[in-house]
Amino acid sequence: MLNKAYRYSQWDGTQDLFDMDADEVLDQLSNELFQHGDMWRALRDMMRQGMQDRSGQQMPGMQRLMEQLRDQRRQQLQQYNMDSVMDDLKEKLKEIIDTERAGIDKRLEQAREQADAWQNMDADGGAESEQYESLYKMLQQRAQSNTEKLDALPDSPSGQIQELMEYDFIDPDAQQMFQELLDMLRQQMAQNMGQQMAQSLQNMSPEQQQAMQEMLRDLNQMLRDQMAGRQPDFDGFMDKYGSMFGDNPPKSLEELMEMMSQQMSQMQSMMDSMSPEARQELEDALNSALDPGLQQELSQLGQLMGQMMPIDDMRREYPFLGDDSLTLDQAMQLMGQLQGMDQLEQAIQDALRTGDLDQVDLDQLAQTLGEDARRTWEQLQQLMKALKEAGYITDENQPDLTARGIRKIAQKALKEVFTQLKKDRVGTHELDTRGSGGDAIFDTKPYEFGDPFNLDLHTTVKNSIVRTGPQVPLQLTPDDFEIFRNEHMTRTSTVVLLDQSRSMGMFGAWVAAKKVAMALFALIHTQYPRDVLHIVGFSDYAREITEEDLPKLTWNSWTSGTNLHHALLLSRRLLSREKGGTRQIIVITDGEPTAHLEGDQSYFSYPPSPRTITETMKEAKRCTQEGIVINTFMLENNYQLMNFVDQITRINRGRAFYSSPDHLGEYVLVDYVTNRKKALGT
Repeated sequence: MLNKAYRYSQWDGTQDLFDMDADEVLDQLSNELFQHGDMWRALRDMMRQGMQDRSGQQMPGMQRLMEQLRDQRRQQLQQYNMDSVMDDLKEKLKEIIDTERAGIDKRLEQAREQADAWQNMDADGGAESEQYESLYKMLQQRAQSNTEKLDALPDSPSGQIQELMEYDFIDPDAQQMFQELLDMLRQQMAQNMGQQMAQSLQNMSPEQQQAMQEMLRDLNQMLRDQMAGRQPDFDGFMDKYGSMFGDNPPKSLEELMEMMSQQMSQMQSMMDSMSPEARQELEDALNSALDPGLQQELSQLGQLMGQMMPIDDMRREYPFLGDDSLTLDQAMQLMGQLQGMDQLEQAIQDALRTGDLDQVDLDQLAQTLGEDARRTWEQLQQLMKALKEAGYITDENQPDLTARGIRKIAQKALKEVFTQLKKDRVGTHELDTRGSGGDAIFDTKPYEFGDPFNLDLHTTVKNSIVRTGPQVPLQLTPDDFEIFRNEHMTRTSTVVLLDQSRSMGMFGAWVAAKKVAMALFALIHTQYPRDVLHIVGFSDYAREITEEDLPKLTWNSWTSGTNLHHALLLSRRLLSREKGGTRQIIVITDGEPTAHLEGDQSYFSYPPSPRTITETMKEAKRCTQEGIVINTFMLENNYQLMNFVDQITRINRGRAFYSSPDHLGEYVLVDYVTNRKKALGT
């Protein structure tokens, strides 16, 4: 005996306990199919809402993921103030100016102390003392000039930046801080061309700025060539400037443009999310940090990119409502995160629309929403894969039911309908009738003159041995003959008329009626394969429904009319092809006829016109003359419907039943099973 080993560990939230096979998934989808008849709609609802497994565990759907994205985006928008980017920039400039002022005062103080010290050491006023005094006066003049320049700085950040770029700093810390600010602004401007390009602008010498300007000029020329229909020399461009684009340079002009448009959209989204005043100040500040020639080439690049790859689809104004401040670098990172959320949400919506779950980047999903989101998506992929591998849906972008899936849905309908039946009424839905012809059953009887000679040889030989004893040769007499009894089953041809009028869907009868039609389909194909079943749907007109279209069938929400006249006419023509056996029409409706055919045109009237009632009665009489039985199942008990059905019943001598939608299957299937067998003989 083999011993199994089990290992237990503490639950950490990552274990996947969701358990559901293809049959269970299809069962849950079937209710939506019965209502709307659209497999793709049912799958979309499953992907949107998720579902429960057999243990009641809920698997979240795409809607939950999109809600999480929106909640995360909402939290960030309610936390930050995008205009604070300019506050941060102004604060940095103020800190630079204050540091420079303090540095000037400190430098003057140090110079004064040195001059005084030399004067004390050199009481006769020697050359060195005079030199230090002269240096102090020069420094004092420079400090006064610098202080005047600082006092005259404009209020705008861009004006301050432009003036400070020409300013001769006295304090080295202030100069370093200003250079870092320039690098940051240049870096953000160069983000349009990628991270590596942005980093290369830091501490750039005039020669390097000139090389950058030449690269931008050649890039702009490539874009102009592309727009003019000429072939750009991308390979030559990358041979010359590829080192500027880092270790993973773009492989084509299209890839380069895609990369730049992404970065541009982030910058533009940040600008659009600021107030007009703050936006203008930031634009001026960014432009002021660049050499005029470099600034001009970057401006042309933006214009060309806007013409070739409009970024309007990617840019978005975000309504920030919070108070927390942001630096420019933090704001750009936040724009990237928000745009990533937008793109992820769009990818989820596209997957929901197309059914292609592989187009969502699972790493991005997990990075944004966590590993639980990745597992949810993988579960959705697994459910779709299970349905396809089981052969229930087609392997397409927008899958549909296969023939196997249709049979599975029909079997579910049959099971649901029979579950409602009371055991003391129909038992196993079988009727044991014996006769002189038909299918053999495992029961015998002594042979009588006129019976078909369907001999049970084993029992016949036994009868002879019991009568005469064991001997050879065996002596047989007619009294020894034992024959099989037969159950004669008639071949039944049935047309089910499904009322598809607007009231069937609006008042909740459609699902029950369609479920019964699919149950009859399953019943006949599994237990009575020699029978014939047609489904005819009718509202303003009647039409035959094929086996493949039955699961997709839904009620008619766009036109009015219950054209039973056309439905009976079409049913009679279908049954005229069937010779012999029982022929019957099962009508499932919730209202009296309100339309009839004149020629090929349907005429609608409510309340029903006498003409409609008359034409419908005429068609019922033609069915009666051809031996077709009409059984009517009413889903409403109003006087007009009951009066009309009573008239049909008198003409046709069929039967009429009233049923609520919840018990419709009980009446229809009991009637079908108990009336398709006829007892012949004893």
